[in-house]
Amino acid sequence: MTEAVEYDVVVLGGGPVGENIVDRTRAAGLSTALVESELVGGECSYWACVPSKALLRPVLARADARRVPGLAGAVEGSLDTAAVYAHRDYWTGDWKDQGQIDWLESIGAEVHRGHGRLVGVRKVSVTGPDGEQHVLSARHAVVVATGTRAMVPDLPGIAGARPWTSREATSARKAPGRLVIVGGSVVASEMATAWQGLGSQVTVLVRGSRLLPRMEPFAGEFVADALREAGAVVRTGVAVEAVERDGSTGPVRVVLEGGEVVEGDELLMATGRAPRTEDIGLDTVGLTPGGWIGVDETCQVPGFDWLYAVGDVNHRALLTHQGKYQARIAGAAIVARAAGTPLDTGAWGAHTATADTRALPQAVFTDPEAAAVGLTLAEAEQAGHRVRAVDYDLGRVSGAGLYADGYRGRARMIVDLDREVLLGATFVGPGAAELVHAATIAVAGEVPIARLWHAVPAFPTVSEIWLRLLETYRGQGLSSEERR
Repeated sequence: MTEAVEYDVVVLGGGPVGENIVDRTRAAGLSTALVESELVGGECSYWACVPSKALLRPVLARADARRVPGLAGAVEGSLDTAAVYAHRDYWTGDWKDQGQIDWLESIGAEVHRGHGRLVGVRKVSVTGPDGEQHVLSARHAVVVATGTRAMVPDLPGIAGARPWTSREATSARKAPGRLVIVGGSVVASEMATAWQGLGSQVTVLVRGSRLLPRMEPFAGEFVADALREAGAVVRTGVAVEAVERDGSTGPVRVVLEGGEVVEGDELLMATGRAPRTEDIGLDTVGLTPGGWIGVDETCQVPGFDWLYAVGDVNHRALLTHQGKYQARIAGAAIVARAAGTPLDTGAWGAHTATADTRALPQAVFTDPEAAAVGLTLAEAEQAGHRVRAVDYDLGRVSGAGLYADGYRGRARMIVDLDREVLLGATFVGPGAAELVHAATIAVAGEVPIARLWHAVPAFPTVSEIWLRLLETYRGQGLSSEERR
């Protein structure tokens, strides 16, 4: 092993989160090394957010077009699946990362391909593709940004069944005739939408009572109803006991509690995520391998003045955009500490990831789309807030009716009655994902209801839902004729 090469910052993990840390530290003039064992760009770029949305976009666009008078008849029939897969492959760079490497090198970062492990204080050992080893040393910070992997439950027969995880579901080259999906998560809901639209007969098996359990209950209900209308089977309250598969190409048999069998050609296990921390040397610094890494509001690991954990591995918010936000916060904190300048760690300060707990947005690209930010009604009540939930039928907004015939959706805002600010908002309906950022601004900015009344939405847009929600809250609802 050669003598350690020293940098100001060493980043372990080259996904979007790690890349954002590098961008911030390099912009401040700190020398930075990035270590990645797979593709630079990470899970999101090649097996999650990007390929899944590339598969979903044609499915959702066709669904929207079928609701538009004069256009519906032109989009009957099947999608050109070869073109859909080619579009997906384009957006993943055909699973090649040279473009990401070129960008990192252009900003002066150094990329080390290989498996990185902590080997003590401020030190990372990298084992390269050919087995060669070298050590990187960090003057100021080591940042763990290794993300998560799909978690597959240890069911009888699961190994021999060769189930899909999110990786196989987003990179498959053809639609299976019958796809069984176990889980009710975002991955389960989006992949059910995508593959049903691309030609599979989809069956979704949900252990809990609904899809999208982390959102308002009506969100999962709308999505489940739409999946059923599209021809999918959605079953809730069912538990899987075992999985069987004969041979390499035979059907998969999913055995439910009670002995019922559901058969498919492929099985997608969408049952959660686990941290990629089992073999990164956490034990060498007194932390537990395989576990989530706890952090403070600056994403620094308590008890270490040099170690940070950013993105999924800290379990604050398993969302790409939120991990990138944490990277911006942590990057600024690393730079400030390196320069010896004071940190701004108050709520919403420059070095505090306050949005993780107060204004966390999420968009689910199902048909209909579901988007939310902040607290649900149940979460707000459990936190002890005195709140009111204000609901409105999104389809009653003029812009929604013009967007699509028979538009169905719902909106909810959660109002803190003591301060008269929003704690959360949820929107479900075609195109509803584009509504969530306005809500995020209102929640993060703690904009008073009285001031929101003066934020006038353009007519006739779906964003007029804001006016309808505020009118409902103020008891000033109008008739449908008066609304025009």
